[in-house]
Amino acid sequence: MGWSLHYTINSFSSPLPWTTCNNPWNTENCYIKDKGTNRTLNSTSPASEYFRRSVLGIENHSMDNLGPVKLDLLGYVAIIYCLLYLIIFKGIRSTGKVVWVTATLPYLVMLVLLIRGLTLEGAGKGIYYYLYPNLTRLNDVQVWSDAAKQIFFSSGAGFGVHLTYASYNNYHNNCYRDCIITSFVNCFTSIFSGFVIFTFLGSMATKQNRSIEDVVTIGPGLVFEVYPEAIGSLPGAQFWSMLFFIMLIMLGIDSAMGGLECVITGISDEFKTWFRRKKHRKEWFKFAIVLSSFIVSIINITRGGMYTYTFLDSYAAGISLLLAVLFEVLAVSWVYGLDQLCKDADAMLGSPPGIFWRICWKFISPILIFSIILLDLSYPVPLKYDEYTYPNWAQIFGIIFTFIPITFVPILALIEYSQFPGPCKRKLAYSITPISEHDTIKNQGYVKRFSWRHWAYIR
Repeated sequence: MGWSLHYTINSFSSPLPWTTCNNPWNTENCYIKDKGTNRTLNSTSPASEYFRRSVLGIENHSMDNLGPVKLDLLGYVAIIYCLLYLIIFKGIRSTGKVVWVTATLPYLVMLVLLIRGLTLEGAGKGIYYYLYPNLTRLNDVQVWSDAAKQIFFSSGAGFGVHLTYASYNNYHNNCYRDCIITSFVNCFTSIFSGFVIFTFLGSMATKQNRSIEDVVTIGPGLVFEVYPEAIGSLPGAQFWSMLFFIMLIMLGIDSAMGGLECVITGISDEFKTWFRRKKHRKEWFKFAIVLSSFIVSIINITRGGMYTYTFLDSYAAGISLLLAVLFEVLAVSWVYGLDQLCKDADAMLGSPPGIFWRICWKFISPILIFSIILLDLSYPVPLKYDEYTYPNWAQIFGIIFTFIPITFVPILALIEYSQFPGPCKRKLAYSITPISEHDTIKNQGYVKRFSWRHWAYIR
């Protein structure tokens, strides 16, 4: 979001600073096709040089040498976090009102950009590339892993955001309907945004007389190098650029609000008695969470911050996210029990989930997630950013960093297990049984989760 705010402010410049090669940060390799200069193997676009040399200042830096903090980015990020605190200050009600803007405005902006993109020469070429499948890529394990991670990222599964917001709903709220709508909107958004992106990429490839493969990139490079270059070639480039980066800020704020509310609500619910003792204690707690998040983010706005950003993006929410979701689905469908889950759904919605959902929760989802995790671990890929390969110490630390969040699962399980009295079997019975059934164990000695029927239940 700090990068997006930087681009938004500089979108008021004429000409746009990432469309020319006569700036202090440009090198002799800067190349603009329309200017008639000769292109060499070392040529770089002005948008690429602007992002790397002006915005990031990444030259001559690495994971071993992150360099100083970029003060301009520090200011932009501070503005974003102040805005976030003001949004979440009054709780979920104020957040819900802001979401109406941050969640709907991007669709309007994307629609405007799509209409403009379809009028460009080469847009059809980009759409064809987007829709025509390359089936050979299905043999690549990384494609399946990236696809699974993308679904979790875009839908928010595994992050706890949906659970947080759902906890504020009425007991009889139709969560089944909400889940279907959320999944549909998530898929629609991904497909729709793909059309928006590839219309401009097709136009860019046509103008530069290059193939789509040579234009397409992944990660921040697509958003802050390729797309600004494509927009910069349009009439009224300042307006389209400002529109695009405001959209990115809205999307970022929307995601950040969910992440912060997830942490704040989880801790507040766990220590609700402590928060009720003094007035404004929760507001100060929110301030501390936002401030902590801001301090952690500073490492990503150093001159080598792109390397830490890529590191965290790869290791902080990759395999660890898939493992967290795997544990969740196993805990709910197997330990808590599919029969009890269906009873809860029936009490809330008036009807239990169908057989399709039961089979998915109990068998298909765990098997698919476990398979992707296994394949991902079996074919490790060295972490890179462009041509830079991360040092061995960073990759080893990344693997450790991946599994740190997962270690809390067995640790908390042992804490839960040890707090109950009695022999090991009794401790286990209490620890895997909901509190509402503890009296049954105490008075009758019956442990539902020790029966075969509990584990074999499907319908």
